[in-house]
Amino acid sequence: MSHIITMTTANQSHVVSYLQGELDATQQRVLRDHIRKDAHTDQLSLERQGIDLGLTIPEALDHLLAGHATADGQHVGHAYYKALQHIIDWSGSDPMDFGVYSKPSTFFGRMGEELRRLGVPDDLLPLDFLFAGPPEEIPFPIPAPTDGYPAIGRLPLAKAKPLADAYAAVLDRVDIAFTHEVRSLMDRMRVEHDEWQTALRYGHTMDTLFFSIQG
Repeated sequence: MSHIITMTTANQSHVVSYLQGELDATQQRVLRDHIRKDAHTDQLSLERQGIDLGLTIPEALDHLLAGHATADGQHVGHAYYKALQHIIDWSGSDPMDFGVYSKPSTFFGRMGEELRRLGVPDDLLPLDFLFAGPPEEIPFPIPAPTDGYPAIGRLPLAKAKPLADAYAAVLDRVDIAFTHEVRSLMDRMRVEHDEWQTALRYGHTMDTLFFSIQG
């Protein structure tokens, strides 16, 4: 099964505020006109496939907005993560394609082991940020999907340049099986850092790269 990875930039506190009842007029409009509609569309897609998570995605969204994720069931984490992803998607930039992988946790886990062997710090390894989970600032626990997907990842934009520099330092020594991804991540993070610096000069406050791994 293929897993699609996308990336978007957002202000993490803005995402978290949806789950703290602190919605301003713009957020209320985005919730009404976009997030709820996408959650409903997502649910219809599951129903057409005969998939029952034990909790609908609109219900999961309502739980998150009310400040809890307390539904019971083996697959409710899947619904909660999908609902949260819709909030993230509408809190930041348009999602960008990152890649398609059959087993991303396996591949990036091995890539991380190679990078660690070469001296890259643990907090810059791909598995650490691609599968970081929901923001730690969310004031209640959200159950994770039982099979690990969909997954939510996070990387502070302040780490984009350190990551690019660390990967560049080992690129000529990394195993050829990972050269393409290492170079690709290095280049992407340099671009993200430059765009972030430009955005800051214009008063924008996005501070986090969010990753979505669907499957």
